[in-house]
Amino acid sequence: MLDILDAPVVRTWCRLSLAALGQAREEIDALNVYPVPDGDTGTNLYLTVESANEEVDRLFTAGAGAGTPSLAEALRAMAHGALLGARGNSGVILAQLLRGIAAAFGSDTADAPALCRALRRAADAGYEAVAKPVEGTVLTVAAAAADAAERAAGLDPRAGLAAIAQAAYEASRSALARTPLQLEVLGRAGVVDAGGRGLVTVLGALADAISGQSPMGPLALSGSRAVEPVPSGAHTVDPDGPAYEVIYLLDAEDAALPPLRAALADLGDSLVVVGGDGLWNVHVHVDDPGAAVEAGIVAGRPYRIRITHFAAAAGAESAEPDGADAPAQTRGIVCVVHGEGLAGLCGESGATVVRADPDRQPSSSELADAIRRARAREVVLLLNDRELRAAAGVAAEQLRREGVRVAVIPTRSPVQGLAALAVHEPGRRFDEAVVAMTSAAGATRYAELAVAEGESWTMAGVCQAGDVLGLIDGDVAVIGAGTGQTAAIVLDRMLAAGGELVTLILGEGVEDELAEHLVAHVRRANPVVDTVVYRGGQAGSPLLIGVE
Repeated sequence: MLDILDAPVVRTWCRLSLAALGQAREEIDALNVYPVPDGDTGTNLYLTVESANEEVDRLFTAGAGAGTPSLAEALRAMAHGALLGARGNSGVILAQLLRGIAAAFGSDTADAPALCRALRRAADAGYEAVAKPVEGTVLTVAAAAADAAERAAGLDPRAGLAAIAQAAYEASRSALARTPLQLEVLGRAGVVDAGGRGLVTVLGALADAISGQSPMGPLALSGSRAVEPVPSGAHTVDPDGPAYEVIYLLDAEDAALPPLRAALADLGDSLVVVGGDGLWNVHVHVDDPGAAVEAGIVAGRPYRIRITHFAAAAGAESAEPDGADAPAQTRGIVCVVHGEGLAGLCGESGATVVRADPDRQPSSSELADAIRRARAREVVLLLNDRELRAAAGVAAEQLRREGVRVAVIPTRSPVQGLAALAVHEPGRRFDEAVVAMTSAAGATRYAELAVAEGESWTMAGVCQAGDVLGLIDGDVAVIGAGTGQTAAIVLDRMLAAGGELVTLILGEGVEDELAEHLVAHVRRANPVVDTVVYRGGQAGSPLLIGVE
C-alpha cells in the first residue's frame, strides 16, 4: 500500500478519474434529471477531468529533466485544467472542489490532517460558488465526504492518508444513495444525483491512487431506493424553465464579481461562478443568453463562450468558430495511429490521421477536430487502441450534435484498423460499410511485442526487466529473452487456430532482418499463409502482429 500523496499520485488520480468517468459516462448521463434533464452530466464531467488530466500531463512534460513537480504544483495544475475545461453545472462545481483541495495544500505537507482540511475546504468552496445551494446534489456528497474524513481522523489519530481517503469515498457513496430522499425530482424519477455520482467516481479514484490499489470496478450503490438510470426518452426539458445554458471563461478583477453575480442572478438560475486570481468560469441558465454575455463584458473579458439551447433536438451548441467548411464529401475515415509509417499507410488510403504516442493519448477534443477535418457527412472512426473508447464516445456524441453521422469501430490494434480499411468501399451504404469494416476488424487477431520495464506478475508468469513480452489479444502469453524467438512463438500460437494472412508491422529502429526471419518462419510452418510487412515506426512496441 502506498499511503502517500505526491505529484505522481496526483497524476495517477487524474488518469484513474478520467478512466472511471469514461466507463460511467453513459450511466451518469442517463441519471441526469436535475437541474435540467438534458442527459449530459457524465459527458460534461468527463470533459472537465480530461482538461485537468491534460494540464497535469503538460506540467510533467514541461518539467522533464528538471525533476518531479511538487505536490502543490500538480494540484494547482489539476484545478487550473478543470477550470479551463469545465462543462455544465456539475463540471463547474467539480472544478471549484478541486480548486479548494489545491488551495489547502499550499505546501508539500501531505498527511491525514492535511487531506481532511483539503476535503473540508473543497466542500465549503463548492457551497460558496453556487448562488442557491440545494441539498441532495453534488454539494451534499462533497460535504459528507469531508465529514467522514474528519470523523475517521478523530477516531484514529494515527490513521493514514489511505484510510482517510477510503472513509471519504465510502461516505460519499452512502450520501449519494440518500439523494433521492433529499431532492424531490430525484425521488420521483427514482435515481440518484448525476453530479454526485460523478464526484463519487472521482473520490474513489483518489482512494485508489493514494493506496496504490487497482482501479475501481463499477460502483455498487447501497440504499433502499431504486437507482436505475432514467430512460433516454425521459429527458424532457421543463418548458417553463430557462431555455439556454451559458458558460464562459472570464478575465476579471475580484471586485467585478459581486455585481456580475447580482446581474446574472436576476437573469436566470443555476448560477455558479468559480475561480480566482483573475480567471473565472461562469455558468448560468437564462432565457436571454445575449444579456448573460453582456454582463460578462461589463465585468471583464469573456471568452470561450458556449451557449446551449436546452430544447434543441440534439442539444446543439454554438461555440467559438472552428473555421471548418461545409462537408466536401459524403464519407470520411479517421484513424488514430502511432508512428510515421502507419500514418503514411492510413493517409494513402484517404484517411484523416490523428497522431498518438505511448505517453499521451489524443483527447476527445482532438478526435472531434479530426472528424471535422474529414469534412464529411458520414465518418468512420478507427481507434486502433482499446484505451480510447471513452474519449471517442464523447467526440462522436459531440459531432452527432453538429449533424455528422459518426460510427466508432473500436479497433484495439493498428492491424485491426488496417484490416478494416482494406475492405472499405466508398460506394456502399454507410451501415453496410460499417458492418463490413467491423467484421474485418473482429476477424483479425492481434498481438504485439513489448519489453518489460521491471519485475511483474503476468498471465504467463513472472517477468523481469528486459524480458521480451508477447501479448496476444491484450494479454501476456509469452515471456522470452529475444525479439525473434518470442515473435516466432507468438506466431505459432496464433496460427494454431488457423489463418490466411499475417501482417507484421515493424516498430521504430527495428532492423529488416527481424521481418525476414519471421516471414521465413511462417513459410516453413504454414506454406499456404501469406505474409505482408510494413514499417510502422511506432515507439514502444518493436513489432505488431495481425492474423486474419
